[in-house]
Amino acid sequence: MTQTADTPTHDTLLIIDFGSQVTQLIARRVRETGVYCEIHPFQNANEAFERLKPKGVIFSGGPDSVIREGSPRAPQAVFDSGVPILGICYGQQTLATQLGGVVEGGHAAEFGRADVEIKAASPLFDGIWEVGKRYPVWMSHGDRVTKLPEGFSVIATSENAPFAIAADEGRQYYTTMFHPEVVHTPDGGKLLANFVHNIVGLKSDWTMKAFREEAIKRIREQVGTEKVICGLSGGVDSSVAAVLIHEAIGDQLTCVFVDHGLLRLGEAQKVVTLFRDSYNIPLVHVDAEEMFLKALEGVTDPEVKRKTIGKLFIDVFEAEAKKIGGAAFLAQGTLYPDVIESVSFTGGPSVTIKSHHNVGGLPARMNMKLVEPLRELFKDEVRALGRELGLPEVFVGRHPFPGPGLAIRCPGEITREKLDILRLADEVYLEEIRRGGLYDQIWQAFAVILPVKTVGVMGDYRTYDYVVGLRAVTSVDGMTADFYPFDMAFLGRVATRIVNEVKGVNRVVYDVTSKPPGTIEWE
Repeated sequence: MTQTADTPTHDTLLIIDFGSQVTQLIARRVRETGVYCEIHPFQNANEAFERLKPKGVIFSGGPDSVIREGSPRAPQAVFDSGVPILGICYGQQTLATQLGGVVEGGHAAEFGRADVEIKAASPLFDGIWEVGKRYPVWMSHGDRVTKLPEGFSVIATSENAPFAIAADEGRQYYTTMFHPEVVHTPDGGKLLANFVHNIVGLKSDWTMKAFREEAIKRIREQVGTEKVICGLSGGVDSSVAAVLIHEAIGDQLTCVFVDHGLLRLGEAQKVVTLFRDSYNIPLVHVDAEEMFLKALEGVTDPEVKRKTIGKLFIDVFEAEAKKIGGAAFLAQGTLYPDVIESVSFTGGPSVTIKSHHNVGGLPARMNMKLVEPLRELFKDEVRALGRELGLPEVFVGRHPFPGPGLAIRCPGEITREKLDILRLADEVYLEEIRRGGLYDQIWQAFAVILPVKTVGVMGDYRTYDYVVGLRAVTSVDGMTADFYPFDMAFLGRVATRIVNEVKGVNRVVYDVTSKPPGTIEWE
């Protein structure tokens, strides 16, 4: 989440990332309190701390072992500064180690639900938890602190963590062995709010209005008088990015909408109408369906599909940039979950979950720089920014649509026939969801055409047609997801309509699996 502008004028908190897959949830919980924060990997934390001059710091969890020689550590400058610190899991262990405590392995681990018993009062849970009572939390640790540094005292214990919460109230250092950022710790968000407000003393002064003003300033500083082209897909992310950039630099921006033949039903017309008629943003509509479908002929591997589509996008943008007189910048609607899913953020113990078409830079031959004004935001924050910018709710509230489009909802080989079937099935599905008043309750819903055919009977005829899969998930930020529990009557109605109205389909299935980070889409 690297900032390119000067230190923010509002209160700031720094999160030092030690490689946990849920570090971004700490940022979400902090931002929900109205406090601005940035995540930086431990390798770059010293530079970030000096630049941001945060009023408080949180150490994240991580998969490494503090006992291992060469394992990650926090910058000494953070301790020397005197700012309040909250260490979570691995963060507790490295904080304890760096201040003279002891961490050991070989003890009973705790993974999953646990109860902590409150032994003493603390500002960390003032007004939330009471001394002498037990509360549920979420643990995930093998090693544990066995000796606290000087000045620390035990605030809470659990069955396998004698220092489940430990603190040095004098220096305002607080540590938890459990993860307050995850929903499985029911009061975790309140604990984090207590830390940022009552202990660090931060104000709730970060809003989408503030982000809008700062983003516009950053864009103007980065771009200057150069031209920018924006890869417009019609989804929430690229639409919000385009309107924000246009507000910053006006007609220096040209949007390039690539109709790659992998869009939803009527998508191209909706996008062109919104941006040409409603916002008067210069827009180039490129009909590249033949180019993309030809390049995807016979391709079945999902990663090859993504990379093929990404390469062609770049080729089209490069060609259009030359036509408009040479743009120096390419704008993308990259979000923070895109970054988390695409790279090992710390460059160390965390792992790459998947590649993403928005992340990874540009070919050197393009001689263009990226403008990614939404790179720090989660999806719900992008929607809030879109509303702040005045985008119509039909665009702001729509379900996420992947850059590679229907290509990753068409496992196996992509053909025009399968895409036409998929578009119609998807339209029927979403129509029924809207009709049932369920659209806004669902994070993302879509149809998938599976790479199999089955024998069926329709009336007096035997059929041999495709199977369509349906997926609907609930989520807050797009990082994790759970299936939406439709009732059987709804699923029966949708299946009947698809089989009756979409030629080429004789069976419909519904996916009821929950998904960990990075796997909401089918491929």
